[in-house]
Amino acid sequence: MPSAREINRRIKSVTNTQQITKAMKMVSSVRLRRAQERALATAPYTEKIEGMLQRLSAASPNSDNDLFKAREVKKTCYIFIGADKGLAGGFSSNINKTMVAVLKDKPRTASCILTTGRKPAEYLKHLRVIPDKRWSGFSDKPQFSHAQDIAHVATEKFMAGEVDEVYVIYTKFKSALTQVVQTVKMLPIEQNNAEGQGPKEEYLFAPDADQVLASLLPQYLDMFIYNSLLQSAASELGARMTAMTSATDNAGDLIDKLTVHYNKVRQAGITNELTEIVSGANALQ
Repeated sequence: MPSAREINRRIKSVTNTQQITKAMKMVSSVRLRRAQERALATAPYTEKIEGMLQRLSAASPNSDNDLFKAREVKKTCYIFIGADKGLAGGFSSNINKTMVAVLKDKPRTASCILTTGRKPAEYLKHLRVIPDKRWSGFSDKPQFSHAQDIAHVATEKFMAGEVDEVYVIYTKFKSALTQVVQTVKMLPIEQNNAEGQGPKEEYLFAPDADQVLASLLPQYLDMFIYNSLLQSAASELGARMTAMTSATDNAGDLIDKLTVHYNKVRQAGITNELTEIVSGANALQ
């Protein structure tokens, strides 16, 4: 049985850990609110630009833009959006499980792998797979420039014929307790057919629909990636806040149990001392 001193030392250790997890919980809570605000702020713009893209593609159904052209799939590009740091519950493991499900039973030459965040790259290294390109250092605070860089690389590979389709795998934020991994096709862009959907609206494009479409497409792809990065950032911070809340509560429960155990051991020690004193006194009589 551990001594009272050892139990007291462990109580202090758990208390120090609890202070750290509590601080991390508070930091994650503040940063989560900011990440949610950023994700919500970009949603209207993303929806509007997507709506404009649909109207433009309907106005120019015979567009010769290569970003709309589907072809036989020989090689697929996957963009895995993950975390730089751990201590976020099941956030990273969920992305890792999706990576395995997507890449298994496929030869390495059939996939082009792009990763953001250190955790996906580290897991792939464990599987002896090297990403074609990776980014890190901004998983919980992405900037638009990061999205532009990623979108540019993926688009260039598609336009050059190095890959035949592009998918983005990220974690969509629903709440601090719920995050869902999504697999969304980015390229080629599917053209929506406006026929049979009620009265056809007339739009005037200057100089023409094709040129407006060519100008809008890069912005759409940048926002596509940026929104995915923001959703993932909010999910990571939400998962970390939940994990640190749970860790703080568990530390509190453990401290309570150790304190009870400490009091019992201390009481037992006092009782033994009293018994020895009484026994010694009786022996002197």
